[in-house]
Amino acid sequence: MNILIFGIGGVGGYFGGKLAKAGYNVSMIARGKHLEAIKKNGLEVTSIHGSFKVKPRLITNNLAEVPTPNLVILGVKSWQIPEVSKQLKPVITAETMILPLQNGANNVEKLLENFPKNNVLGGLCHIVSFVESPGKIKHVSFEPRITFGEIDNSNSKRIQNLKVIFDKAGITNFNPENIQLEIWKKFLFIATISGLGGLTRVSIDKIRESDYLFDLLLKTAQEIKLLANAKGVPLAKEHLEKAFKIIQNQPAGTTASTQRDLMAGRPSELENFNGFIVKEAEKLGIETPVNKMIYECLRPMDRLARTS
Repeated sequence: MNILIFGIGGVGGYFGGKLAKAGYNVSMIARGKHLEAIKKNGLEVTSIHGSFKVKPRLITNNLAEVPTPNLVILGVKSWQIPEVSKQLKPVITAETMILPLQNGANNVEKLLENFPKNNVLGGLCHIVSFVESPGKIKHVSFEPRITFGEIDNSNSKRIQNLKVIFDKAGITNFNPENIQLEIWKKFLFIATISGLGGLTRVSIDKIRESDYLFDLLLKTAQEIKLLANAKGVPLAKEHLEKAFKIIQNQPAGTTASTQRDLMAGRPSELENFNGFIVKEAEKLGIETPVNKMIYECLRPMDRLARTS
């Protein structure tokens, strides 16, 4: 199987590295100093579950060099999907599977704007990892897991084959009965902490210490649940309670990647998180005042990052 990892950040670097280590024909798309370092020295992954180093079959910034992929794993940010989709079109065949692992609730819909349903899978991942330096990925938290499935939730032959591939690579994986619900369960958690974290510019423990801020956090999540239910996703009270149990257990100093992007003046996933919540809610006639406040306060900062 030819596997293309598009984007060798914390997510693509870790999971792509594991697949390459297992002997699969892995091509990687990277750029700049990261690309040059991997070309010269291979990809180094430092992990709490054991470190390793691999040399992928191909590391390049030129899609024309890539063998026709059977599977594409997207390791870019959610806001990059529309542009990446256009770049990928020439190498995608009718049999190619595209697996998005980004945060966000509408990555499948973005891909369907450019590809037929047969090409697109639903997916997400759980991992805390990042590029420590060019050519080096650092995994610091969570048992890395890929959750994936057909967008119609059928247990297809190719989904079964994909599970075998992940198993062989030593990647914990899960094919749920309802991939949309799993996507929204993670979205509930990550969107809840990202926006308010970006606005307050403090770690999750500092937000927990404030009754006022913690109440805003809860209201943010309740609005997300309201939107999910209006869209037919069975996000329930128990899922909200579980998300907040995870929030309560986050160690001191924890911040979300979108928050870190906002604080560093980089383009962020704000539009795909609070922006998506606000705009989808408006279409459905739902009030989301807390998410709207967070979004409107952060939007000038995100716009500035995109133009500077």
